[in-house]
Amino acid sequence: MTPPRAAAERDPGLQPERTRLAWRRTTLTGAVIAVLAVKSALHGGAPPSGIVAAALCTGVWLGLLGLAHRRIGTLAAPRPVALAPRAAVTAVLCAVALAVCGVALVL
Repeated sequence: MTPPRAAAERDPGLQPERTRLAWRRTTLTGAVIAVLAVKSALHGGAPPSGIVAAALCTGVWLGLLGLAHRRIGTLAAPRPVALAPRAAVTAVLCAVALAVCGVALVL
């Protein structure tokens, strides 16, 4: 039977790298939603409420992008700190809001 690996032997680069990639995928998805929202608002003579919704989608995406940029920078440290609960809640709310925007675009 082999002894369990010590925590010091763990490669700390893998998990932060996966997390960085997840943040990038999330912001890319938000960018697609924001671009589609703006496109649908500008083409086809959308009512003012559609333009406001597109602006809100874009604002939410910019907020998520800023949060992701900060988090990706934090993950580059040798021992990254945990995500603060307030930032985590903000990220979840931004992702949910973008999902709602995406569903509204489809319907």
